[in-house]
Amino acid sequence: MGVNTELRAFFDSRRRQIPEEVRAVMQRAARELSDSGQAARALTVGAKAPSFTLPSATGRGVGLAELLADGPVVLAFYRGAWCPYCNIALRSLQQHHGAIAARGARLVAVSPQLPDASLSFAEKNELAFDVLSDLGCDTAKQYGLAFDLPDDLAAVYAASGIDLDRFNAGHPRTLPVPATYVIDRAGTIRWAFVDTDYTTRAEPADILAALDRLR
Repeated sequence: MGVNTELRAFFDSRRRQIPEEVRAVMQRAARELSDSGQAARALTVGAKAPSFTLPSATGRGVGLAELLADGPVVLAFYRGAWCPYCNIALRSLQQHHGAIAARGARLVAVSPQLPDASLSFAEKNELAFDVLSDLGCDTAKQYGLAFDLPDDLAAVYAASGIDLDRFNAGHPRTLPVPATYVIDRAGTIRWAFVDTDYTTRAEPADILAALDRLR
């Protein structure tokens, strides 16, 4: 089963549990983000991947140059451990981590949450790849992915117990559009998936196919 089949099933089951007025806020915010042209402004195939060094879940700095020294990089931006769709997507990537590594590539995930939150998430899900903290979404901005939540949606999240101010170290409104990049050893983006719909993610099979084309 592809990850988007799993995500759609989760979406359908969760939608019935969300109050109509909350659903309306979420749907309006999704439309506005889609109509904003954010996805079109994100970096895509052929662009040079901006360099970064970010703390891992254990606090160790991990840089793109260091990762590329070992081979291609699969770079996945996600919203945070509080997002169930992100959790499903990262567990799917973990299931395909061996296949990614077998192709000589490094997998790394990036979110705007604090390292200690990333550590608990990585431990809970037994992730074998680095989970990096991009506080303030500075790296996401370089990739054209950062956006600010509208006030009403931020209020919905807060009311549901999602404390983004705490998770994201005082940057509660700024999140990345979920995206996945395959970057070759020269630092060029060779495959990209960017979608403002956070319930849709890159299929691992497509990531593997992109890595195969680098050989």
